[in-house]
Amino acid sequence: MSVTLIGKHEKDSRANRDGYVEAMLEMMAENKKLVHIDCDLMGCINTGKLLKAFPKRTFNAGIAEQNAMGVAAGMAATGLTAFVHSFGCFASRRMFDQAFLAAGYSELPVHVIGSDPGVTAAFNGATHMPFEDCALYMTIPNAVVIDSCDFAQTKSLTRKLAADSRPSYMRLIRKTFTTVYADGSEFEIGKGVTLRDGKDVTIIASGILLDEALKAHEQLAQQGISARVIDMHTWKPLDDELVLKAAAETGCIVTAENHQVSCGLGSAVANLLAAKCPIPLERVGIQNRFGQVGPQDFLMQQYNLTAADIVAAACAAMARKS
Repeated sequence: MSVTLIGKHEKDSRANRDGYVEAMLEMMAENKKLVHIDCDLMGCINTGKLLKAFPKRTFNAGIAEQNAMGVAAGMAATGLTAFVHSFGCFASRRMFDQAFLAAGYSELPVHVIGSDPGVTAAFNGATHMPFEDCALYMTIPNAVVIDSCDFAQTKSLTRKLAADSRPSYMRLIRKTFTTVYADGSEFEIGKGVTLRDGKDVTIIASGILLDEALKAHEQLAQQGISARVIDMHTWKPLDDELVLKAAAETGCIVTAENHQVSCGLGSAVANLLAAKCPIPLERVGIQNRFGQVGPQDFLMQQYNLTAADIVAAACAAMARKS
């Protein structure tokens, strides 16, 4: 693992989906056993480039997500490695029965890509705003679950998934994103990244909340508070060692996620701490609510997903330290 942090809170001119597409174009040229299946969303995710370059290994299943998962699992059963994409709401709720049995129970290398996670669905509204997508896939034994944050991370982890025999789910921002890492940064599945050191509190974040966590680190520093920031891009398998080390050294933790806290990153960290290192924990994320229509910045305010909310949670966690 070798990463270069940029962390200037600047929007990238590219679309994050192209991190996935670039990785797939490179890998499909190298590996003839790699296939991509889409659900009538090639224009949305830009995988028309894959169809043009590799027409015999790129497939459009149409608006039939369950069938797409069955096809992906069938292909994987013949020795292929299959990536299958839809919006996160459909890649989780609609595909899940087939994902659990055809891919999970059969232990096949089927890698599901769910785009527009959580509030990034924005104007697609409540029905297309998955706050529970990762929760479903986290129940599949031995599955990998990832929440990527930017172009560099998406590209690197797509390549790592292609080499992994376990079924997986990766949620990714489809369009506009804030650059956290420099291109060429490399990540390992199941290994978090400590981006800022600190001794008073640890903030564990992923996806769009990672940049908010870095902003919170800066705001806390202005108050004389030393906050550690960890990028936990892989929710399953969780990097237990890194979490427990942070718990022992800082004495309290805040998690931050664009997902329901009761069944996502916050719950994974809570389960670990309850079993092995009970300390104060505050969880920033979706608090038992449905989605709604609006621009992403508005929704982040509505659901308390901002740096200010992380700062408040950090202060609350520190106040609970014995």
